[in-house]
Amino acid sequence: MTELNFKHLRYFWTVARLGTIAEAGRVLNLAPHSISAQLATFEAALGVSLFRRSGRRLRLTEAGERILGHADEIFALGDQIVEVVRDDTLRRSLPFRIGFPDSLPKSVVHHLIEPALRVERPGRLVCREAPLAELLAELAVHRLDLVLADRPIPAEVSVRGHSTLLDESTLTVFAAPVLAARLRPGFPASLSGAPFLLPREGVACRNALLQWFDALRVQPSIVAELDDSALMEAFGQSGAGAFAAPTSIGDRVLRQYGLEAVGEIVGVNSQVYAITTERRLAHPAMQAIRDRVGTPG
Repeated sequence: MTELNFKHLRYFWTVARLGTIAEAGRVLNLAPHSISAQLATFEAALGVSLFRRSGRRLRLTEAGERILGHADEIFALGDQIVEVVRDDTLRRSLPFRIGFPDSLPKSVVHHLIEPALRVERPGRLVCREAPLAELLAELAVHRLDLVLADRPIPAEVSVRGHSTLLDESTLTVFAAPVLAARLRPGFPASLSGAPFLLPREGVACRNALLQWFDALRVQPSIVAELDDSALMEAFGQSGAGAFAAPTSIGDRVLRQYGLEAVGEIVGVNSQVYAITTERRLAHPAMQAIRDRVGTPG
């Protein structure tokens, strides 16, 4: 009788969720050749092939698909057991783990997740900031419950999940008072030649913003490309350049950084998606977030 090796099952489950041995190695902190050897041992013990190669990625065989469904249930139950054991009162709610990339303005993140702190018996709210690809890898192996992102799951990422539009806002150009006073007359043509802070490549609204410039034949002077939204606001406060941010957080930008609105960008929106591995996450914190923005169930 074949006994199930749960360590091998965990390796299989992680590779199946991420699509490559290299990605699984980064998440599990193991060398790829070690994972390959363990998978071979697991397949030999079961007497079936679990993967077939498709280009650089691994695809599940029919047997692999069936085993993955059971593995999902096993590890979901295991995670619940671990959390119950850690909770010495056995009454507090499980932690709710949220990840978000640094390109999302912190005030937008705070606005969306703050209701999760006010649910009855909320437990711990755990927030993690990291590149989107890294967050999706952790979501795939249930180290995160929710990822907030400025786009749906990218097509090139093999993580199985559900993307729901959670929030949407137009963009407004903000600047320090002296620069804003100079740019408001004749906006948006006044942006030509003006110092401007641009989101780095990979931020969802960057291409739409550049296309907006091209359509209006406006050519700002790009003085910096920045990863972090808070850093962009700080540079804007210093007078280094104007920048675009969601209109929905305009009041906070004006109040906290002493900036002024230059003008609204028509036709370019900032979006926030909720990405989960389950179509409907039952945790009360997720329901509170949905209720805040009125997202349907």
